[in-house]
Amino acid sequence: MDQKNFIVAIVLSVLIIVGWQYAFPPKHTPPQQQQQQTTTQSSSSPGTSSSPGPSSPSAAPGSATSAVEAFVPRAQALARSPRVTFNTPELIGSIDLKGARVDDVQLAKQRETLNPDSPPVPVLSPVGSEHPYYAEFGWSASDASIKLPGSDTLWTADKTTLAPGQPVRLTWDNGQNIVFAITFSIDENFLFTLKQSVENKSDKSVTLFPWGLVVRYGQPPAEGTYVLHEGPYGVFNGSLKEFGYKDFKGDKQEKISTTGGWVGITDKYWMATLIPDQKVKVDVTLKETGTDPNVRYQIDYVAPALSVAPGATGDSDSHLFAGAKIVRLVDAYRDKYGFERFDLTIDWGWFSFFTKPLFWLLEWLYRQLGNFGLAILALTVIVKAAFFPLANKSYAAMSKMKRLQPEMEKLKQRYGEDKQRMNQELMQLYRREKVNPAAGCLPIVVQIPVFFALYKVLYTTIEMRHQPFFGWIHDLSAPDPLTIFTGFGLFHWQVPEFLHFFNIGLWPLIMGVTMYVQQQLNPPQADPMQQRIFQFLPIMFTFMMAPFQAGLVIYWAWSNTLSITQQYFIMRRYGAPIGRKAAQATNAAAPATAPAAPRGGNGKKGGKAAAKKS
Repeated sequence: MDQKNFIVAIVLSVLIIVGWQYAFPPKHTPPQQQQQQTTTQSSSSPGTSSSPGPSSPSAAPGSATSAVEAFVPRAQALARSPRVTFNTPELIGSIDLKGARVDDVQLAKQRETLNPDSPPVPVLSPVGSEHPYYAEFGWSASDASIKLPGSDTLWTADKTTLAPGQPVRLTWDNGQNIVFAITFSIDENFLFTLKQSVENKSDKSVTLFPWGLVVRYGQPPAEGTYVLHEGPYGVFNGSLKEFGYKDFKGDKQEKISTTGGWVGITDKYWMATLIPDQKVKVDVTLKETGTDPNVRYQIDYVAPALSVAPGATGDSDSHLFAGAKIVRLVDAYRDKYGFERFDLTIDWGWFSFFTKPLFWLLEWLYRQLGNFGLAILALTVIVKAAFFPLANKSYAAMSKMKRLQPEMEKLKQRYGEDKQRMNQELMQLYRREKVNPAAGCLPIVVQIPVFFALYKVLYTTIEMRHQPFFGWIHDLSAPDPLTIFTGFGLFHWQVPEFLHFFNIGLWPLIMGVTMYVQQQLNPPQADPMQQRIFQFLPIMFTFMMAPFQAGLVIYWAWSNTLSITQQYFIMRRYGAPIGRKAAQATNAAAPATAPAAPRGGNGKKGGKAAAKKS
């Protein structure tokens, strides 16, 4: 019974891990596929856009129409029109005065690869470049006779440089005694603050509807896992809603009215998010426009009407976040500006109550130790210490079970054909010796939620991106680079996709060895089939863990090492046989018997004879 319970727990754990791997597989995009995606998106690079303003106040901002043209280098696309530049500690880029577009945003501290000389990561890119992606702000009007600024409008800026504490005001006169203005402010991180204003110098009132939008051309390459959301999402009326790019195929749209909240498009580590005035009700639309290969995804909001009397000025405030999803920053913006549930821009998952505190503890350890790898090791020690009483009881129970192994073998030999009687005798033996046969499964069960939570932290948060450990691990958020098919670093070549499952790294091998050693401390299985299952587990887990983040594999290997040490000393204290001694004790307890009789009528006689002999 004890072996069955233990095997059931192991099998359930394996099924969870296997199911997790198949549900959330690490995505390996081969160069050929990346090139194909780039070609598809580049062919959709647009030319000049027309005004996105709607014709009625209830309509959302319209979609830009454009002709397909070959993309040009980013620098060439930026040089097509005058710009206001900015260079902050976190962002470098510019605002296009043609259309007043925020379309040039790059992360100053994040590089595309580990090479410090590689280009900075682009968040937003201009029309005409390889991957157009921009934010734009404007007005709608119920009166079609009012001339509105659009994507072709050339704005006038009061200065050429935007900096923290030094806002830039863009203005445009429509020739009808109505002056439109947008004041851009930027902080030292990733937040743009916008004030859209209208000065009415005419002799009649005007009604205008401020709006903001984000447009992205083409569907970007994504990780392709369910553990992390990538695509349109937002908080509407206090609830988070996530949408896949495929949700908008066939001209499908999502229209939502909300007071408070935000709407954006997210990648794994960065996002472009619109945050309207939190105190007013806005109409949000999420949609796909255009057709392949010129498909575009658009999110937008329309704010309440501004009724501007003659000689008066009306304005509307909003924000744009364009940058990296750094945990402390998004939390700070939520608290400082009152952005509703802005912390949900980071995908903490259903178990955020556990995942997020684990991240804060890990980051605190990093600040103390200066290395995220060491922080992971220290976190493992803390987790082990927290569950020490439970693990101590578990290992003590396993030690008692190991001491009882000879007695259990005798019962199996005596009542081998009478399963019900054997189980009754086993339960009496457990009660007499005060042993819980399922207690040995607890260390594995306890590790699973911590494993998943740490996996979520390593996979989701940008804080772990490109963070090194010691030796050959230069990025804890990526798989171990020293693999079998690269000669553990001796050869440099692109391993084919079909070999990735067998391309095991050095740290996964270390983890497999620690799992094997820990297995040797557990009670031996008398049944040959059970023995083979248990012997196969370290091999299976080694293959399963190979594509996971190096930080996660290091955690698992270090956790196994601590468990081995703890279990060894507990078993020594209880005098339980270990390793070969345990096997020898089990073999000594099993009497030499003749081969089992064939099934049928003689089977019962054979069973009775064996029982009589014992």
